Amino acid sequence: MPEYEVVIGLETHIQLNTRSKIFCGCKADSWGEEPNTNICPVCSGLPGTLPVLNKAAVEKAVLLAKAMNSEIREESFFDRKNYFYPDLPKGYQITQFDKSIAFGGYIDLPMDGYVRRITIEKLHLEEDAGKTKHKGGDWMVDFNRCGVPLVEMVTAPDLRTADEAAEYLIRLRQLLKWLNISEANMEKAHLRADANVSIRIKGEDILNTKTEIKNVNSIEAVRTAINVEAKRQIKEVEAGREIKPWTLDWDEDTQTVKKMRSKETEADYRYFKEPDLMRVQLTNEWKEEILADFPKLPLEVRDEFIEKYKLPKYDAEILTSERSLSQYFRDTIDAYGYQPEQVKRVSNWLMNDALRIMKEKSLIAGELKITPEYLFEIINMVENHLINTPTAKSLFEKVEESGRSPKEIVEEEGLAQVSDVRALEELAKKLVEENPEQVKKFRGGKESLIGWFVGQIMRQTQGKADPEIAKKVLLEQLEE
Repeated sequence: MPEYEVVIGLETHIQLNTRSKIFCGCKADSWGEEPNTNICPVCSGLPGTLPVLNKAAVEKAVLLAKAMNSEIREESFFDRKNYFYPDLPKGYQITQFDKSIAFGGYIDLPMDGYVRRITIEKLHLEEDAGKTKHKGGDWMVDFNRCGVPLVEMVTAPDLRTADEAAEYLIRLRQLLKWLNISEANMEKAHLRADANVSIRIKGEDILNTKTEIKNVNSIEAVRTAINVEAKRQIKEVEAGREIKPWTLDWDEDTQTVKKMRSKETEADYRYFKEPDLMRVQLTNEWKEEILADFPKLPLEVRDEFIEKYKLPKYDAEILTSERSLSQYFRDTIDAYGYQPEQVKRVSNWLMNDALRIMKEKSLIAGELKITPEYLFEIINMVENHLINTPTAKSLFEKVEESGRSPKEIVEEEGLAQVSDVRALEELAKKLVEENPEQVKKFRGGKESLIGWFVGQIMRQTQGKADPEIAKKVLLEQLEE
């Protein structure tokens, strides 16, 4: 049997997080709302209505084009894509075909041991259609999503494995959130991906017939669906059958693909220029205004964290997963005055404690009540033996709940660490006298019991004892 390789291209529909829809004033994101309650005459396609372009949608598309290294056009226009489907009330979709907002571009994927460059073939604005739902024996239509602003972005067939396709979506989702372009939540359909899949004998450079997999609502599902379809195509070819250019539906429950329809061609859509919308004129002044505060992108910041702060790659990946978190890290380091030995401590606190609270409360780092300055205070108190680590962790929670200063809480609640050597010596002496059996076992070679002794002192001091000093004085008593 010959060795095959998979050839993959991804089509992504990105819901922009504007306040209103792309051509009317209805709310853009109506996830979870009652069907057909977020519509107006424009987005529901009533006769005699006229669309008006949302300026913010254009600006967010320009940001994405910049991030994808695409060429941004000074002039673009919209077209009508004609097709008939129950969830498309006008009988056509307003999209960009002949002259889109941007063209070309690429994104580099850092894979394990190599970098894969993925070319962008299309990047254009359009409106979303509605949603159909099958219930019992009936088909129902919800028009709430009609007119939601989308950027459709299509890659060249440059991906070679399902893992590369998953990595592309991971990096794209990261970029979208980093630039505040989209919420990029696949479960809520803010980011939708269709995979075009074909196979060929390894070493060939031809493009064989492809199929398109639709309705995949998670990155892991994309990975699985591509692998399932590639295996199906190999099996078909090996059996001497021809691959048909089908549009396939991914069934998450059965982990299988099913034929939806034969794939349409561009001629089927009878494109022509949208007569009700003017051309988009992107002047130099407007473009400069949009891109004035364009930030460093995640991979660049990640490399900076590794090189400048000497962070492990794992830490740097986590701390650049979200823009607000990366800025929080920088701000905390700045509060220290950048001391290299403190960098890993800050990273550990963010990855273990801050991220846990952020996940529990659905917050981004910039929304935490425990500010970078407050986190610096807590770490500084631990390093100066004013509080111990267990107290620091509970203090972290208290600051986040109240928004009060860590120092203020420590003073008011008497949380300061017991580091008085004489006081701890007295506790250690009494503990040794009251537990002769445990002392005998320790002196007989069971040195792990030191943990038990330290724990007793911590309990007696309500967790406020300095565990290092407690251990030191205990060893002095036990070794006498």
